[in-house]
Amino acid sequence: MLPYGRQSIDESDVEAVAEVLRGDWLTTGPAVGRFEAELAWWTGGVPCVSVTSGTAALHVAYVAAGVGAGDEVITSPLTFVATASTAALLGARVVFADVQPDTGNLDPDAAAALVTSRTRAITAVDYAGHPADYDELREVAGRCGAALVADAAHSLGSAYKDRPVGSLADLTTFSFFPTKNVTTAEGGAVAAADPAMLRRAARFRNHGLVREPAEQRHPDEGGWHQEVHAFGLNYRLPDVLCALGISQLRRLARFRKRRARLVARYDTLLRDVPGLTLPAQRAYVSPCRHLYPVRIGGGRRREVYDRMRAAGIGVQVNYVPAYWHPVFEDLGYRRGLCPGAESYYAEELSLPLWPGMTDAQQDRVVETLAGILR
Repeated sequence: MLPYGRQSIDESDVEAVAEVLRGDWLTTGPAVGRFEAELAWWTGGVPCVSVTSGTAALHVAYVAAGVGAGDEVITSPLTFVATASTAALLGARVVFADVQPDTGNLDPDAAAALVTSRTRAITAVDYAGHPADYDELREVAGRCGAALVADAAHSLGSAYKDRPVGSLADLTTFSFFPTKNVTTAEGGAVAAADPAMLRRAARFRNHGLVREPAEQRHPDEGGWHQEVHAFGLNYRLPDVLCALGISQLRRLARFRKRRARLVARYDTLLRDVPGLTLPAQRAYVSPCRHLYPVRIGGGRRREVYDRMRAAGIGVQVNYVPAYWHPVFEDLGYRRGLCPGAESYYAEELSLPLWPGMTDAQQDRVVETLAGILR
C-alpha cells in the first residue's frame, strides 16, 4: 500500500537520537531548549514551548489564552477533532463557523457573525498547509477582545503575506506527528509572542510548577522548593524526541522544496482530469503543503476512495466535520450547521504526499485516479 504520508528519516536523525541516548539527559535536558530555539527560527523569532503532541499544544494554548468554563471558542469544523475537544475539556462552548469554499479555511465573515461577549478565542486551522486569512481574523478577534489562535499542525514552513506561520496569531500550535512537515515521532509546540502567555504555557506543560523564588509564596524552604499555583499537566517533550526534531528542522527547507515540486507536478498532471477540483492557493500565500486535497464531483468520492485503496494507493479523507462526532452530537450539535464545510467534506480526498515520494510513485497515483474518473 502506497501511504498517503510518511516520515522522512535518514542517518542524521538516527545519529542525533543516538547521541542523546549516549548522554546524561533523556528528558528536561539541553536538547529541549535547542529544539525550541531551532523552531523559533521558523516562526520569525517568536518563542516556542515544546509539548508531547499537537493535541497537547492546543490544550496548552487554550489554557494560555485563559479559556475556561462559560467561555466560547469559535473554530472551523473542517479539522481533526482535537481543535475543538481540547477547548470543550476546559469547559468552553465550541462554536463552529463555516469555511471558505475553495481553501477549506475558516471564513472570517462567518466567524464574525458568531462573536458574542463570551468569545474568548478564535481558532483558525491552516487546512492542508494553506494559511488562513489572518489579517481579517485578527480584526474580528480584536473587535471582541478574543485571543487569535492558529492551529498550524499542517503549515510549519508556510508563509502568509511574507510573514511566517508562527508569527501571525497570538498563539500558534504545531504538530510533529510522523506525517507532518517535520516529525519528532509524537510531539507538538506552542508559539507565543506575549511573555505572559508564553509563561502560562511553559508552566502548564510542567505540572504548573513555579521554581522562581521571586514568584513563590514561601521561597525560604530551601533550594529544592517548588510550588504549584495553578494546576498543570506533564506535557514535556523529552530530549530524545527533541534531538530528532532538531535534525528534522534542519532539513525542513529541503522538505518544503520537494513538497512544492510534488504539488506542482500534481497541479500539472491532474489539471485536465474531468470531475476533479484541485486545491486553491491565494496569491499572497506560500504554503508548505502537508496534504494535497482534491475534490471529487458527481457524488463519486466514496467510489474513488474504495477503488484507489483497492489499487494499493493510500488516499485519505480529511476530515469528518468535527461536530458530526457522536460526542458533539450528544451535546446537541446537529448536521447542517456548516453547509460549506459539509459540502467540502463530501467531496474531499487527500492524495499521497511526502518528501520521499518519487515521481514514479506520483505518476502511479495520477494514472490510477485519472483512469477511474475517465
